[in-house]
Amino acid sequence: MAAGGSRRAFILMGGFGAVCRNPRYLSDLTERGLHVLLITPSSWHAEVAAARRDPGHPAHLVTEVVLVDGEVDTEGAYVAASVAAALRWRREYTLVGVASVSEVLVEPASIIADALGLPGPGARAGRVCRSKYLQRWYLPDLGPFSVTVPAGARDRLTPDCVRFPAVLKPAGRHSSIGVESIASWDELCRRFVDFPEHETLLVEEFVDGPEFSVETLVQHGRVLFSSVTRKETTESATRRFVELAHSVPGDHDEVNAELLAANALVLSRLDFRDGIAHSEWRVGGDGRAHLMEVAARAPGDGLLALYGLATGEPMEPQIIRIALGEPAAYPGPQRRSRQVYLPHRDGVLVDVAVDWPGVSPQWVGDSGVWPDLEPGRPDDPPALRAVLALQERGAVLRPVHSSDDRAVTFLIDASGPAELDALEQRVRSSITVDVRPFGS
Repeated sequence: MAAGGSRRAFILMGGFGAVCRNPRYLSDLTERGLHVLLITPSSWHAEVAAARRDPGHPAHLVTEVVLVDGEVDTEGAYVAASVAAALRWRREYTLVGVASVSEVLVEPASIIADALGLPGPGARAGRVCRSKYLQRWYLPDLGPFSVTVPAGARDRLTPDCVRFPAVLKPAGRHSSIGVESIASWDELCRRFVDFPEHETLLVEEFVDGPEFSVETLVQHGRVLFSSVTRKETTESATRRFVELAHSVPGDHDEVNAELLAANALVLSRLDFRDGIAHSEWRVGGDGRAHLMEVAARAPGDGLLALYGLATGEPMEPQIIRIALGEPAAYPGPQRRSRQVYLPHRDGVLVDVAVDWPGVSPQWVGDSGVWPDLEPGRPDDPPALRAVLALQERGAVLRPVHSSDDRAVTFLIDASGPAELDALEQRVRSSITVDVRPFGS
C-alpha cells in the first residue's frame, strides 16, 4: 500500500473497451468504497468523453481518467505517461491496488505495482508477457521455431533462417492485428512493407493443429484456478487467425492435462506472482503443446462471461481480490459455455434479428457495455444467454482481419458438450444479420 492522501484508491488500467465489456470491475471497486483511477490509451478519447456525458454509463463510477499517448507498434510507448499519472496519484491518494484489464497497459501496470509494493504479476512477467520476442527468449523450448527481426534488420534476414510455412507476427500488437500465414520467402518480403520500419517482427514456423487458451488465477506464485478454453479461428477460410468461437472448458482430458502442465511451467519460468494469466497454445500432431503467446491480464472477448456461465460465479471479483492482496478462490466449471462470432457479408449493417423466445439482440456498439449474464444451475436446460451487436447500425462491415472487424456474437451454455453443439446450430439458424451491399 502506498500512503498519500486520505482517500483510498485503485488504479485500473487498459483499453476503455475492455473496461466497458466487463463493468463489474468498476462496480466491485466502488462498492468497496475505493476511488477508481483509470488509465486508458488516448485512442479511446471520444468513447470516454461520450460515456462521461451519459449519466447511466458505468464510467461515472470512475473518479479520474488519464488518457495516455502511444502506439502498439512502439515498445514501452505508454510507460512514461502511466508512471507520471501514478506519481501524482501517489501524493493525492492511498493506493491499494493496480491491475490492467487488457493488453497494451500490462507493462506499466506491472511496473507501478512493483514499485508500490502491491500485488502484481511481477516486473519480469509483466515485461515478458508484453513482448512476443522476449517470450521466445525466456521460453525457447515451449514455442515454435522463431526468428526475431528487429528494427532495421529486415534486409539481413535470409531464406535459410526461416521455416515455411510460417506465421508473421508483430511483436507488440494484440487482437490478431497483423498476424498472417506466409507460404514463401518472396511473400514474406512483400509483407514486410506493411509494417513500419521501427517495428520488431517475428517469423515463426507454422504449427498445424487446434488452438486453445489457458486462463489461470495466481496468488503468491501459487495457481488457484486453471482451465482450458478451446478456440476456433478464421484460419480455415483465410490466412489470418481471428478468433470466431470460444468453448469453456476444453473437452479433451488428455489435451487439457498437457496444456495445464505446460502452462504451469510458463508461469514458473516467468516467476508470475499475482494476477490472472491468459496463455494461447496450439497442439501439434505429435500431441505437444506449443506456446503461441502469454499475457498477464484477463482474456478478451466474452471469456470472462463464459467462465461466469460455466462456473456459476463471476471471475472479476477474484481478480480484484488478488490485486488487493485478499485471499481468493474460484470454483471449477459445472456447465459448458460457448461464445460464437457470426460471419457477415461486406456492406453496411442494417439490422440484427433473433427468432428466439425471450431474447432480443442487444446493441452494445454504442456504449460498449456488455450485459451482466445470469448463470444457470448445473443441470438446467441449454440456454441462449445473449445476442450482441458489436457494431452500430450503419457501420461499414468488411472482411474480418482483426477482432475489431467482428459484428455479431452470441453466448450459450448447456450441461454437456453434445447439448451445447446442438444449441449452437439452432441459435445460428435463428439469427439474421441484415447487411446492405455497397452501392445499393
